[in-house]
Amino acid sequence: MTRTLAASLLLSLSLTTGATAADYIGEPAPRAVYDVGACGNASVLGFITRRFDYKAANYLHANLAIAEIRDMGQNRFEPRDYTHLVEREYCYATAVMTDGERRPLWYLIERPWGFAGVGRSIEFCVGGLDPWYVYGAHCASLR
Repeated sequence: MTRTLAASLLLSLSLTTGATAADYIGEPAPRAVYDVGACGNASVLGFITRRFDYKAANYLHANLAIAEIRDMGQNRFEPRDYTHLVEREYCYATAVMTDGERRPLWYLIERPWGFAGVGRSIEFCVGGLDPWYVYGAHCASLR
């Protein structure tokens, strides 16, 4: 019996092919790096987080905060030109809340804004947390 087991093992080893590229075990391939523009700017994300804390406490009356913002991207870009004096960048992300739920986050960055056209304006909406539909159903005006 050991002779047949050894023969079948030898036969199975001879029938296997060499390793393929999919079998390579090593360091994982680097993730694609892409420019998300101002959508991934730390000061923009910090503003959204701080402003949401204020809105949650004063308008929603909820003990809720944004724990993390991830998967940022640009949804639409409207450049400044002679007919549009304000540049608009429409962004999306995923907001991980302190209750563990992940919600869609839509935000708009407008520049130049403010006194004498210096600065920017940031509007945002967290999906499911806009009870008065300020930004439309499902944050439609910021998409």
